[in-house]
Amino acid sequence: MKRFSKLNWLFAALLFCSISQSVFSQTLNEFFNNSELHLTYLGIDYTKAKLINDPAANTFDIRNRLYTSINNLIVTESKKYDISAAFRKSNFSSDLTAVKAKNEKINAEDITSNNSEDFNRLKESDISAVAKGLSLSGKTGIGLLFVVEGMKKAGAGGEASVWVVLMDLKSKKVLMTERFETKAKGFGFRNLWASPIKNIIDMVEKSKYKEWKEKNGTNN
Repeated sequence: MKRFSKLNWLFAALLFCSISQSVFSQTLNEFFNNSELHLTYLGIDYTKAKLINDPAANTFDIRNRLYTSINNLIVTESKKYDISAAFRKSNFSSDLTAVKAKNEKINAEDITSNNSEDFNRLKESDISAVAKGLSLSGKTGIGLLFVVEGMKKAGAGGEASVWVVLMDLKSKKVLMTERFETKAKGFGFRNLWASPIKNIIDMVEKSKYKEWKEKNGTNN
């Protein structure tokens, strides 16, 4: 009788895991097939970012003011940085609280680098760790996160490497991520390093969303 009971419990546990995995696997599919599915924009995480070839940068001002300024800009100028249109979501909101809290804890002395290899050093496991480190208690649905890897200065402009992340807010598991490299241009630190985010949003709008949907959103 005890053996039978244990086998029943084992079977139930395996069945539950199987169902949970099945439901989870459909989440990304649902995201790409349901324009009314809610998307929460979480902001730009700079905790892994390296500012390369800019030794004169005021890293304390960057951490204390400019990272927040860029994050605020994306939200306040939502028509220019039109995330909801790029991701085809009519049900859209922004919550930068968790990202801002993490960015505020960055060690300012670690922001700059003179190593060009820092521009391309992160792996998907690093991005998953960033997502896991966000404080998202009570949140559900799908979140969008930008994780900046490198910001390489070159004359008056530069180039940025940025990861785009779609994640399950409840489990904080990364559903999809893709790395972008794009040019940066603009006057002043804020505008210069906000421009790569604009470029990525435009790329998603023009082609990437369709590509992602064809890959991940096919109804079975």
